[in-house]
Amino acid sequence: MIDTRLAPYALTLLRLSLGVMFLAHAWLKVAVFTVPGFAGFMAQAGFPPALALPVIVAEAIGGLALLLGLYARAVSLALLPVLSGALMVHAGNGWVFNAPNGGWEYPAFLIVGALVQALAGDGALALRATPVPTSRRALAAAA
Repeated sequence: MIDTRLAPYALTLLRLSLGVMFLAHAWLKVAVFTVPGFAGFMAQAGFPPALALPVIVAEAIGGLALLLGLYARAVSLALLPVLSGALMVHAGNGWVFNAPNGGWEYPAFLIVGALVQALAGDGALALRATPVPTSRRALAAAA
C-alpha cells in the first residue's frame, strides 16, 4: 500500500538525491579528471571524446533541474542515456562498485532511481511539474 500523504516527500528525497549525485559527478569530471582527461577516458572506453563536454553539461544542468524540481520526470528520462553509458563503461568490471575501475551496481541502481522518478512523479516542492497527458486523446497525440 502506498502512503499517499508521504509519497510526494519520498519522491522529493529521491529527486534531491539524484540531483546532488549528478551535480557531484559533473563537478568531479571538471575539477578532478578535467574535461580533457574525461574526454581521454571516454575515448579509452570506446565513446567519442567529443561527448565529454555534453555529458558534463547534461549532468550539471540535469542535476540542477532535479534539485529545483524543474520537470524532474522528463529530466530523469533525458538523463537515462548518460546513466546507460556509465553502465556500459562499468559492465565489464564486475558487480560491486568498489571493484577495480568500479562495478556496475551503482549505475544500475541510478537507472532504477531515475526510472522510479520518471514513473512516479516530480515529488513535493517541485517548482515546475512535468506535464503528463491524462486523457486518451492527449496520450494518442503525445505518441
